[in-house]
Order: sequence, then C-alpha cells, then structure tokens
Amino acid sequence: MAELPPQIGEDTKVILDLKTIGLIVSFIIGLATTYFTLRSDIALAMEMPKPEISKIEFDMKDELIRQTIMDTQDDVEMILEKLDKLDERIYEIQKGN
Repeated sequence: MAELPPQIGEDTKVILDLKTIGLIVSFIIGLATTYFTLRSDIALAMEMPKPEISKIEFDMKDELIRQTIMDTQDDVEMILEKLDKLDERIYEIQKGN
C-alpha cells in the first residue's frame, strides 16, 4: 500500500534554524530597501525639469534630416538611371538574338 503524502495543518511543526531566519530577514530588508530607493528615484525624476531643445539645435537637426532625404533621393534617381540603361542593354541583347 502506498504511503500518503504528509498533510499540512495546525499540528504541522516547522523548524527553522537561526541561519535560515537570518536569510529570510536579510531578503525582506533588501527587498524593502530596493522598493523605497526606486520610489524615491521615481519621485525625484518626476520633479526634475524636462530638457529643453534650443531653436538652434532644432534647426540643425531639421537641416540634417532634410539633407539626408535629398541625398537619398539623388541616390535613388541615379540607381533608376542605371536600371534604365541596363534594361536598354538587355533589350538590345535580346533583340539581336
């Protein structure tokens, strides 16, 4: 006959040594310390002023983005021209055969 697993109830005895109790207390203290540190950091971050972007910085970034777009557009146009030339060459090769 199989043995029944132990039942946990009011009569169950839990034995903890000082080392285990110390580990549990240390874990709880560490967890609480982390929680309160994070709360204070979040509260501090909410009070800090938002960084301001100056007009000059905004204009420079805007100009850089616009220049990048124009360079990309020029590259695409050049690729399209080369593609058209390749299409013409392939057509001429096929026409000759």
